[in-house]
Amino acid sequence: MPGAGHRSRRPRQAREDRRLERGGVGFISAQALHKRLVAGGSSVGLSTVYRTLTTLAEAGRADIFRDSNGERLFRHRPGPDHRHYLICTECGLSLPVESGPVEKWAERIVRTSGFADVRHAVELSGRCPDCRPKDDQARTP
Repeated sequence: MPGAGHRSRRPRQAREDRRLERGGVGFISAQALHKRLVAGGSSVGLSTVYRTLTTLAEAGRADIFRDSNGERLFRHRPGPDHRHYLICTECGLSLPVESGPVEKWAERIVRTSGFADVRHAVELSGRCPDCRPKDDQARTP
């Protein structure tokens, strides 16, 4: 229990703690990453953070997701394969999802269209179990 002068943890922080405990590392904006770096003592500039994240994404070492406001969010790609994620719109939890059918569909489109250097993005979002209202969860089969 928090002592005098201490506030209890906010629900968002508690959700983030649970997300980290489950191993789900979410996407992050360049601004948020910059803020964390500066808070940790770094003197890196925001433009450098943007450039670095963009370079990592172009090199296949980061995935990009656009949030509902169109802001680019980045996540480290743990392996060489392109991945798709289910992302919580409340807390940012992101879980990789099976995407074999999507990849096969994209490959077929590339083969039949004549296009080259084709990229694709599939965005799945919603509210994770920790962020959904309890009465909403009770109705789910």
